[in-house]
Amino acid sequence: MMHFFCANSTKISHEFCELVWLTLNEFGIILSSTNEKQQKAVRNPQNKRYGEEKEMICTVTFNPSLDYIVSVEDFKLGLTNRTSSELMLPGGKGINVSTVLMNLGIENTALGFMAGFVGDEIVRKLEEMGVKSDFIKIPEGVSRINLKLKSIDGTEINGMGPKISAEKVQELMEKLDTLKEGDVLFLAGSIPSSMPDDMYEKIMARLDGRGVMIVVDATRDLLVNVLKYHPFLVKPNNHELGEIFGVELKTRQDVIPYGKKLQEKGARNVLISMAGEGAVLVAEDGQVFEKPAPKGTLVNGVGAGDSMVAGFMAGWMEKQDYEYAFHMGISAGSASAFSENLATKEEIQAVYKQVTEG
Repeated sequence: MMHFFCANSTKISHEFCELVWLTLNEFGIILSSTNEKQQKAVRNPQNKRYGEEKEMICTVTFNPSLDYIVSVEDFKLGLTNRTSSELMLPGGKGINVSTVLMNLGIENTALGFMAGFVGDEIVRKLEEMGVKSDFIKIPEGVSRINLKLKSIDGTEINGMGPKISAEKVQELMEKLDTLKEGDVLFLAGSIPSSMPDDMYEKIMARLDGRGVMIVVDATRDLLVNVLKYHPFLVKPNNHELGEIFGVELKTRQDVIPYGKKLQEKGARNVLISMAGEGAVLVAEDGQVFEKPAPKGTLVNGVGAGDSMVAGFMAGWMEKQDYEYAFHMGISAGSASAFSENLATKEEIQAVYKQVTEG
């Protein structure tokens, strides 16, 4: 192991030493210093900010899809209908998070399972978009194709996807075993019927105590059952939050006490999306932030919630500031809703300006 010693005789040497320390530290070379503050920084790597050392950021999509998004004018049942527009994109909540993170310049890896020619196309399209993936290939079956009819509000026909064996589940677990303190893991969406319905619990129990920051975007029991493992962030919408506690929640003020109840059950931070009503953050440090929805025209709401999760975590990793992270979350979610596809960095920045200055 190489050690370098740096004196602290002048202001110039101090600044030079600090620059050299940061540079050499990237290569695993320890720089010792006679300056007590610098020595403390070497002894306490926990004080590092995100980005000073490469952390692993992963999303998990158990059942990714190829989303075939079409518009059909004057759709009629029982007749041949023709599309007026069509788009084919990789889909799934984890993949949406990965895409928005990459759009914001944050490298990450999409994990999960894929099968057949559709799985190959999902991977190809992700590569085309610049999103890294490390999916486990299932030898039988085919990844799902989901048909989404834009012209008929909310109408979708979703495929089943392949059956995932216990051996393939174990393979995923072994990939997750590489995560360490400071790494970030996103768990989002439903669990395929061929997998254990307590899959999120199994993952979080396995990683418990390692210091991995886990984000969970799931509903009802799937969410409630993992709270004991203290996820860094959970993101229910107001309807999902109301279902958990058997109440109807309409306003931003309504959701705050129930966000705190999720904290009492173990969640560290609770981000509640409310569509046109805006959003609320009940933060771990006791702060509560709320904002009305930014002004804009709804173009495509698919992936808006996933974008909010990605924006929040991107903001947190950048500044470790809850208000900034909250504003980034709202901006990313709204920018995706105002766009045909998932939001770009420029679109998010434009909405962020409205959120913070409006």
